[in-house]
Amino acid sequence: MPDYEVRSAIQSGELKADTLAWHDGMGGWQPLSTIALFTAEFTPSRETPQREEAPVQPLPTERPQPEASPHLIRRFWARWFDLYLYSGFWWFGMWLAGRDVGAVIGNIWLILFQYVPWFAIEAILLHRYGTTPGKWLLGIKVRNEDGSRLTLPQSVRRSMRVMFLGVGLGWGIVALMCQVMAVFTTRRLGKPLWDMAGGHKLGTIPLHPLRIAAYMIGLIAALQLQMIVVAPYILRQMQERFPEMHKQIEENPPWHLPERRSR
Repeated sequence: MPDYEVRSAIQSGELKADTLAWHDGMGGWQPLSTIALFTAEFTPSRETPQREEAPVQPLPTERPQPEASPHLIRRFWARWFDLYLYSGFWWFGMWLAGRDVGAVIGNIWLILFQYVPWFAIEAILLHRYGTTPGKWLLGIKVRNEDGSRLTLPQSVRRSMRVMFLGVGLGWGIVALMCQVMAVFTTRRLGKPLWDMAGGHKLGTIPLHPLRIAAYMIGLIAALQLQMIVVAPYILRQMQERFPEMHKQIEENPPWHLPERRSR
């Protein structure tokens, strides 16, 4: 019999202290109470099991309560302010560099990975300052749970998670799906996945009207900067694809930047 079966039989009373037993290595049969392997089973503490039971604590049946407010609206608008601001400067930089903006618009690889450099910039900003332009305007800072500043590797990992899980690289319907999923998970967990995985938390301050005004001005300026560069080329492509729009565009010409020599 295995030793655990012998102990079970002793506790149930099937085997007594004077029951003879033997195991490999013993010279002969001996009472169970004299075998070192089972001596403890016959001590007074084993024979008098009556003792005061500690109250049983119920197991938790619910997940930890989420934070009072995950600040979804602030997060959303801070995120897209940063992306629109970056995009405006990105397109304006293309124009300043003399690139053929029309060819850039038609280059699917450049468009698909347009926002990747921003997330590298974001990681540096979060590491150094704990915030970005959009987050700063809306009173948001990112810190570790203990209040410390994110290290550079932590910032890089967080920005990569946001890039793929939060905005889906900005790819149209993929970005929309990621945003919807982020809303549901944040409401359920109290934090977005990238902060939950990294052990980060969000700190906020009350919004001041001046910050909101600065945010609106900055957002409109970023969108206008992007459209000033991109809109004429998009309209030109539409004109080529839809000749019937040619007369309408000529009658109402869009604003445009002066032509620059392509490199």
